Amino acid sequence: MKRDLAGVLAKNGHEVTDLGTHTTAAVDYPDIAEAVAQAVRNGQADRGIVVCGSGAGAAIAACKFPGIRAAVCHDTYSARQAVEHDDMNVLCLGSRVIGPALARTLTDAFLAATFSGEERHMNRIAKIDAIESRYSREE
Repeated sequence: MKRDLAGVLAKNGHEVTDLGTHTTAAVDYPDIAEAVAQAVRNGQADRGIVVCGSGAGAAIAACKFPGIRAAVCHDTYSARQAVEHDDMNVLCLGSRVIGPALARTLTDAFLAATFSGEERHMNRIAKIDAIESRYSREE
């Protein structure tokens, strides 16, 4: 699924940075989620996409990084709305849950969406950021 999405994205003019995995051997999804989260955080990428079995583990791992708002999406409404309302910057897909055609559709929805910037959504994101900041200082 990852290779298929990368090919479609490149064909559609998107710059794709493939951060792994590059084999069919099992890998630990937190390692891939970290690489993608860091690429988004350091400006190497505007947004990221992580594919794992369910998408859930990758989303949990990616959300551990400050400024990363990742979610599993298996429907187009969530893929679009999470960007428009929640400023999601990492899309997590489950290759054992959805097929390649739906993955392409979800990716298109994710990339076509823009954050609305509406005050109510800005306020909510500010609260999320405050929670993140408050708990990241704990030892």
